[in-house]
Amino acid sequence: MCTVILFHILSPNDSSLSHLPTLLATHHYCLCSNKQEYKTDRFALLKFKESVPQDPYNILSSWNDSMHFCNWLGVKCGRRHQRVTVLDLQGHKLGGTLSPYIGNLSFLRSIILQNNSFYGEIPQEIGHLFRLQQLYLSNNTLEGEIPSSLSNCSNLKFLYLLQNKLEGKIPTELGSLMKLKLLRLGRNNLVGGIPHSLGNLSSLTKFGVAENNLVGNIPDAIGQLNGLVFFTISVNKLSGTIPSSLYNVSSLQIFSVSFNQLNGTLPANIGLNLPNLQIFYFGANEFSGPIPTSLCNATQLQQIYLAKNKFLGSVPTNLGNLPNLLKLVLSINYLGKSLHFLTSLTNCSRLQKLDL
Repeated sequence: MCTVILFHILSPNDSSLSHLPTLLATHHYCLCSNKQEYKTDRFALLKFKESVPQDPYNILSSWNDSMHFCNWLGVKCGRRHQRVTVLDLQGHKLGGTLSPYIGNLSFLRSIILQNNSFYGEIPQEIGHLFRLQQLYLSNNTLEGEIPSSLSNCSNLKFLYLLQNKLEGKIPTELGSLMKLKLLRLGRNNLVGGIPHSLGNLSSLTKFGVAENNLVGNIPDAIGQLNGLVFFTISVNKLSGTIPSSLYNVSSLQIFSVSFNQLNGTLPANIGLNLPNLQIFYFGANEFSGPIPTSLCNATQLQQIYLAKNKFLGSVPTNLGNLPNLLKLVLSINYLGKSLHFLTSLTNCSRLQKLDL
């Protein structure tokens, strides 16, 4: 039953009396609607709790009738509507499945459940959450495929699914998430290729799909992601050459493609075009040609890993221009026997590892 509340000051000749039935009906509807929405959120949370039998720290013990659900541990609500906007239960060793009822929390903006022991599949119903901006499910044991319905979450900015047991292909539909900034899918069992559609993610700054079973070429469209800071595709079965446009993404700081079957040569001007480069991992591939001297123009470089390739020629003698260099690994290549470059390394006072 709904309570009708009407606050209205009337003068004896107030013309608004004629609207009184409408006002009463409007307030009656709003209160009933809000009460029903509260019940929907509360019911969805309790269903979520039901699907989590493993709760070693009794985190969900506060989820009961002794307090409003907005005060339950890990739950945050908006001030205006008192609807659930954040579900943050990270790192509590919770174990269970993700209830499909989570898709009924229609005001959710953040789901933060990483570092737990959730298993089973990611519910397709998460695709109903059109307000969702953050989905953090990393470091669990989730299985099955990445739901293509996530493409309906048009406001999604952060998608972290790394270190699970996800399988299948990366959904091409994810390429429609135009607000996506971070995409981390590494350390799963994903197969197939990198979808060409991901080149449409113009807001993307971090792209990580390392340690999967991906095959095929790197799509040329990936080089259109001009805001990339982090790009790691290491430990897959990718082949072919790296798109030339990717070598021109000047914002790149971490560029990691090691342990694939990639080939080709490094552009002569790589260090000039990637001035912000800090980590450069190209080892365990089939790259050939010389190591460009321009690499030393990327003065922020900290780690260079080029081992197990087919590089030839001399090691650049200006490596000493890299004052922040911590790690230099060049072993198992066809580099000359000249060690003149070692003299310049005396300027690299932070160098911790040298493997020739």
